[in-house]
Amino acid sequence: MHGIPIMVTGGAGFIGSHACKALASAGYMPVVVDNLSTGHADSVKWGPYYNIDVRDTPAILRVIARYDIQGVMHFAASAYVGESVEDPQKYYDNNVGGMLSLLSACAKASVRELIFSSSCATYGIPDQLPITENSPQHPINPYGRTKLIGEHMLMDYAARYGFSYGILRYFNACGADPDGDLAERHDPETHLIPLALMSASGLRGALQVFGTDYDTPDGSCVRDYIHVSDLARGHVMAMQHLLQGGPSLTLNLGSGRGYSVLEVAQAVKQVSGRKVPLTLTDRRPGDPPSLMADPTQAQRLLGFKTERSALDQIICDAAPYFGLALEEVNHA
Repeated sequence: MHGIPIMVTGGAGFIGSHACKALASAGYMPVVVDNLSTGHADSVKWGPYYNIDVRDTPAILRVIARYDIQGVMHFAASAYVGESVEDPQKYYDNNVGGMLSLLSACAKASVRELIFSSSCATYGIPDQLPITENSPQHPINPYGRTKLIGEHMLMDYAARYGFSYGILRYFNACGADPDGDLAERHDPETHLIPLALMSASGLRGALQVFGTDYDTPDGSCVRDYIHVSDLARGHVMAMQHLLQGGPSLTLNLGSGRGYSVLEVAQAVKQVSGRKVPLTLTDRRPGDPPSLMADPTQAQRLLGFKTERSALDQIICDAAPYFGLALEEVNHA
């Protein structure tokens, strides 16, 4: 193992593991801290791994000291909107408590560069589209509120302890590692594209479409999808920026393009040749009609552009993991 050591909390999870691969490809050594509450040990392939809860501050400090950690990417968090409404205590304990523990360790150990996995959920229901980094933040669920609290904690610690930070607000992360090293695995699976692929391949029943009467072109919700490999590359670019002495950043990471639920279902059919069976049902409370990023700040400050976030490309990369054999996937 060699390269600048970067601690990756939640590095066994979906986005964290892809970030570890991107870090290793860029010459860094990812040091993974993950309690495997939702992550997978077999996704840790590019550096040392410690089964540690991020709320265990002394254990975090020991890892920082052992490897002389130079920067942190903080992914470890609970991330299901519906669950956050049902069990807000879990979200405040894990997301806010975990952030407090990590910031305390970094302050004590003089680790000064931090990248924080935030979310477009901090914006709530936007007043206008596309969403810029200066759009009002009015989260409408405990998950979004814990992410916004995490942003404020990071900014407060940065002001006091001289941290440099990157707050990265994701839109809908999706897709899978094109090399086949990592898949999207969630239990329960709540993400639209894998659910659509599972429905198309017969791994589950019909895809539920929550609401068909929104003020969108086809009545279904519109979302901005960003390929997880693009997302991971954005994290590495932000970390490089900080390690080279660049100022703190707050950036949206999205494609800048929106696709509706029905468009996703149609794209799965076009790419795989398999129809997605649909069940049309009522709206879910709190679902905004449309969410789309304005990605120009990330492009301007980091030179970041998505490369694999066209919807067909996302589906092509993800389809083999859901029982759709490669030869069934039309790459034309």
